[in-house]
Amino acid sequence: MGCKALNLWSCYLNSITSKCVFLAALALVIRAVFFPPVTTIIGSSSAEPNDIVFIPNLSLSLNDNIGIRNDKFLEVPQIVWGLNNQKIALARSCLTARMLNRTLLMPSLSASLFYKEVELLKPISFDKVFQLDRFNSHCRGFVQISKYSDVSNRTGVFELRKGSGRRWTMERDLEQLKQSLENPIDDYEVIRIVGKNPFLWHDHWAVKEYAKVFECLALVDEIMAEADKVVSKIRDMGRKDDPANDIDKAKPFPYVAVHMRVEKDWMIHCKNLEKKMNITQICSSKEEIMKRVSNVIGLKTTPTVVYLAVADELLEDSSLLFGWRENLLPFEKKKLGVDGIYKKYPYLIQSAIDYEVCLRADVFLGNSFSTFSSLIALERTQKMFRLGFEGSCEGKKDLRWPSYAYNILDDSKGPRKWMTNMSDTSLKAISYGSKDVSC
Repeated sequence: MGCKALNLWSCYLNSITSKCVFLAALALVIRAVFFPPVTTIIGSSSAEPNDIVFIPNLSLSLNDNIGIRNDKFLEVPQIVWGLNNQKIALARSCLTARMLNRTLLMPSLSASLFYKEVELLKPISFDKVFQLDRFNSHCRGFVQISKYSDVSNRTGVFELRKGSGRRWTMERDLEQLKQSLENPIDDYEVIRIVGKNPFLWHDHWAVKEYAKVFECLALVDEIMAEADKVVSKIRDMGRKDDPANDIDKAKPFPYVAVHMRVEKDWMIHCKNLEKKMNITQICSSKEEIMKRVSNVIGLKTTPTVVYLAVADELLEDSSLLFGWRENLLPFEKKKLGVDGIYKKYPYLIQSAIDYEVCLRADVFLGNSFSTFSSLIALERTQKMFRLGFEGSCEGKKDLRWPSYAYNILDDSKGPRKWMTNMSDTSLKAISYGSKDVSC
């Protein structure tokens, strides 16, 4: 019924304490519902380092079988530039989210190549290009992508500004991510990174971790079906032009794919790179490419269909099909009769179709300074490893899924065999070009 005399004071205190706790809790609930947190920004190109400690690698090991939180999210800026620059930016975003133990909110890709005019980027959702459910199924426990509808908006958004310029070093970038793992930042449901394109973020991950993300990517059925049509047409042309007709009709007719980088934008870029890096193994003329393709072992006797993957809209040379050795049968989109397939789609989808066609080729040749070629070589290297191949490609003449870098000569004046170094600790070589092809 009441408090005894000796306990009156303590009972009074308990009553007051309970009321205070209740009122404080009620105030917090009202604040959370009606007054969401003010957006906070940290990280700036002008900020000075503050007792920064170098962290060798904050990313989680591929063997760490942990789940990624599905109630905490990372949001990134629209991803831009060419298909494979966008794939690297996507992987870098996924790995950043993994480092923060967060799910990546489904990013917006760019259908067009007009990266300088932001208003012309024509955003396209990730799930319009790649299969979202398959990605999450194959990458479960490693990285995850979620839709914006999964966000509850209960705790507001924390804006994390990526620095830029020479003063924004890898160490400072890592320190910023390290801080984001702790409260109060980690309390926010969404961390929104603002600033530059993820392709330009500092690289903190090994090739194997990027490769794991790439393995989870698969084009949507519509794009895959278009690639099937192009590959089928290439193989049909080969069988039609085979005079001996001695290849087993039950087997797909083999073909070679050449990522022929001779477009006007590439020639300007590669010449600037050669001058800047003081090397001469970046640019290759049409004549050099044709000569080196003809020197690939195994292509010297039988007629071989050669598919030329080239960005037609940026091409100024209309003589690509002339001057090839007699046993090489070159085709590009128009001669093959598939240009109508490509014209239905924006630049990003056209590039995705060509990527799939090159990936499936029996032999692939590309430029080691091209991101498009580099990621194809990486995926073909992964295919070889899945078939049980181990070790160096030196001396191996019967490699399955062989790739070559035509911009780098081997001792026989042919193109250098190309395999990705899967033990490399950084993707920098693939991101920005290299003459290191591991063979």
